[in-house]
Amino acid sequence: MQIPKLIFATNNFNKVKEIKSVVGSSIDIVSLADAGIEIDIPEPHITLKENASEKSSVIHALTKENCFSEDTGLEVEALNGEPGVKSARYAGDGRSFQENINLLLNNLSGKTNRSAQFRTVISLIWNNQEYFFEGICKGQITDIQYGEEGFGYDPIFIPAGSNKTFASMSMEEKNSFSHRKKAIAQLVTFLKNIQ
Repeated sequence: MQIPKLIFATNNFNKVKEIKSVVGSSIDIVSLADAGIEIDIPEPHITLKENASEKSSVIHALTKENCFSEDTGLEVEALNGEPGVKSARYAGDGRSFQENINLLLNNLSGKTNRSAQFRTVISLIWNNQEYFFEGICKGQITDIQYGEEGFGYDPIFIPAGSNKTFASMSMEEKNSFSHRKKAIAQLVTFLKNIQ
């Protein structure tokens, strides 16, 4: 059986690395850089699903090849689901993740409810049809950040069932909890079943 090839509509090297660690050799994941595509796709929508669809649709229109995209948000209960769809730009356009983390911790200052979840939505365009997959990881926001691994909000998020932040885990440990892994696992199962 031929390994399916999928263009991953992202410029985020960390996401490419994480997803490749999940799928192994079951899917040939091709990043935009590997495909020679230099494009920054906007994320103008108010839901993760719409943003994921926007990115995969743009790349499919360009390449006519099977592709997928994901959008992920950190949803904090005490902040009414913020930063959510604005997770990467929480502190403003062009801000660093350290500035995003600082703003989030500041906004949570004095709040006892630290419940949060990471949610990933994948848009797959396969043979000109679009399919969606979702993964959720529930957990807590820490008071201080710790850990050197991962990216984004990983230093301040402890998944339910662990006492370590994502940033304190190896990739293998993180994948045992990861929202992105849950969504990708659904995508892999889907592709196995339709080939």
